[in-house]
Amino acid sequence: MALAITDSSFDALVNEGKPMVVDFWATWCGPCKKIGPYIEELAEKYADQAIIGKVDVDENDELAIRFGVRNIPTILFIRNGEVVDKQIGAAPKAALEAKLQSILK
Repeated sequence: MALAITDSSFDALVNEGKPMVVDFWATWCGPCKKIGPYIEELAEKYADQAIIGKVDVDENDELAIRFGVRNIPTILFIRNGEVVDKQIGAAPKAALEAKLQSILK
């Protein structure tokens, strides 16, 4: 299951050193609901290799501001503490998985 990432938990998760996939979403966002199951599936499949989580932008606006998230869903792909790729808007599961696999190398 994808982690619920908050303004206060994010930095500790980054410091674990694993690649991260961070989905910025909101309960009222239709496209967010569409990709939500993809994020959950990736979280289960890659649980040992990456940290995969979700940031509710309505409850954690500091992270959204920090990363300049203006549209949701926005999915950040982070390696070594740096954003190396992102997906803005809904995308097929295969596209998200390909981006995740590229940060695992």
